Amino acid sequence: MTRLLEHKIALVTGGGSGIGREIAYHYAADGAKVVVSDVDEAGGSETVAQIRDRGASARFVAADTSKPADHARLIDGIVREHGALHVACNNAGIAGPQAPVGEYPIEGWDHVIAVNLSGVFYGMRSQIPAMLEAGGGTIVNITSILGQVGFRNASAYVAAKHGVVGLTKNAALEYAGKIRVNAVGPAFIRTPLLEKNLSPEVLASLATLHPTGRLGEASEVAELVLWLSSDKASFVTGSYYAIDGGYLAQ
Repeated sequence: MTRLLEHKIALVTGGGSGIGREIAYHYAADGAKVVVSDVDEAGGSETVAQIRDRGASARFVAADTSKPADHARLIDGIVREHGALHVACNNAGIAGPQAPVGEYPIEGWDHVIAVNLSGVFYGMRSQIPAMLEAGGGTIVNITSILGQVGFRNASAYVAAKHGVVGLTKNAALEYAGKIRVNAVGPAFIRTPLLEKNLSPEVLASLATLHPTGRLGEASEVAELVLWLSSDKASFVTGSYYAIDGGYLAQ
């Protein structure tokens, strides 16, 4: 049986852990040659090593998504080595400070917007020309349930994720018929970072926010991203897909 991403060159930003790592695993398992980027060189290299241990193809490139030059260098390197870019998942993101709007630190706001919103724009600005040269492609931007609703004390994150949804729709319209662009909005997902920074009591409390009564798994998000990245989703573009255990239905 032909794998979903056979002969495709795929990029995952923020692939050094959590959701990004699972997306890279899924891309590679379904036939893609995967380029993993992250500011965390140790985490990104570990993702690549694990993919290679499974007999698939991957390499790591250190890149800071808040820097346009890093995106340009990353895409130039992919095209030089592989000849094309077919799939990109803009996953890199940060949580940022927690404070109400009237007290939110300016530096924190600037950093969250730079990584979570501008980073996606910079990514697509470099990825799209390469995909057009390759005859087309697909982009999946990882946003959040907070790209649809508010969340107290997280104004920068909420604003950035709402912005990514709008940016996704605009790019989908501009490149329809050539490049498909979609957004995936996870709710609270169980990742090593979440488990490391939050107590079991807080994790249990977060689980109750979801009608399903549990946190999501990174592999569940990756399955949706894989489908959107493949020809199985050939008529899907400009869409926002929540993967949220019913969170937004409340």
